Amino acid sequence: MRLISWNVQWGRSAHGDVSLSRTIDEARRLADFDVLCMQEVTRGFSVLAGHPGDDQFAELADLLPGYTVLGAIGADLAPLKLDAPAAPRRQFGNALVTRLPVERVIRHSLPWPADPDAPSMQRVALEAVLQAPGGAVRVIVTHLEFYSLKQRLAQVERLREMQQEAAAHAANPAPAENAIGPFADTARPVSAIVCGDFNSAYGSDAYRRMLEPLAGSPSFLDAWTVLHPGQTPPMTAGIYDKAQWSDGPLTCDFVFVTEDLQARLQSCEIDGGTRASDHQPVIVEIG
Repeated sequence: MRLISWNVQWGRSAHGDVSLSRTIDEARRLADFDVLCMQEVTRGFSVLAGHPGDDQFAELADLLPGYTVLGAIGADLAPLKLDAPAAPRRQFGNALVTRLPVERVIRHSLPWPADPDAPSMQRVALEAVLQAPGGAVRVIVTHLEFYSLKQRLAQVERLREMQQEAAAHAANPAPAENAIGPFADTARPVSAIVCGDFNSAYGSDAYRRMLEPLAGSPSFLDAWTVLHPGQTPPMTAGIYDKAQWSDGPLTCDFVFVTEDLQARLQSCEIDGGTRASDHQPVIVEIG
């Protein structure tokens, strides 16, 4: 299974022009991906820099026939003009695109504790149970808060709790009520991939917390450091876009996997060449 995780910044390149089709072309160039996990996908947010299209989730479906497009909205805001009933809501979130069979899909609203000292937005984690070649796996794409450390730490804690909850479901599944209703079998695979823009520097408090042991579940590992022991990962944001990243580049995009997937990790690389976003994509292959 080949997976790409990428903050695509609504298709905005490091030079400021927007083209989601270019982003997808770049993703195809990077890998013949089975799963593409994207952060900063929009609907109704044409006022953003570069003016993205009205519905990028629909655009992804057009660009990737044969793939299932899943979306999860974090920030969901009213139109700028409330007296324009036909205007779309302004929505900002994550997308997961896959050609693998999709079982259960869960949209997790992440914690948003009050922090009066920092601008912030509601954040979300999109989870899909995929039938991968090596067995069922939960893939979770997320994007944590940028400005507030308090909120980032709370969101990391929730990601850890989600894994413990899934492990409990895996160990103690309840049968379905019947074959056709929504009360389905609660079994979930314990194996998980959690990827995205964590807005947390490599080695930061939030990063280290993500890797701490988990009671009742396999713990998380950083896929890149597992396959590059003793090395520091390259920068993943602000390499080419100096305007938005005036303080300098940062390593903040990660792919974490549960320990039981370690033996199946075949490669994990960060592409440092593309300028199709202000972030660099992370490409992982799992056997």
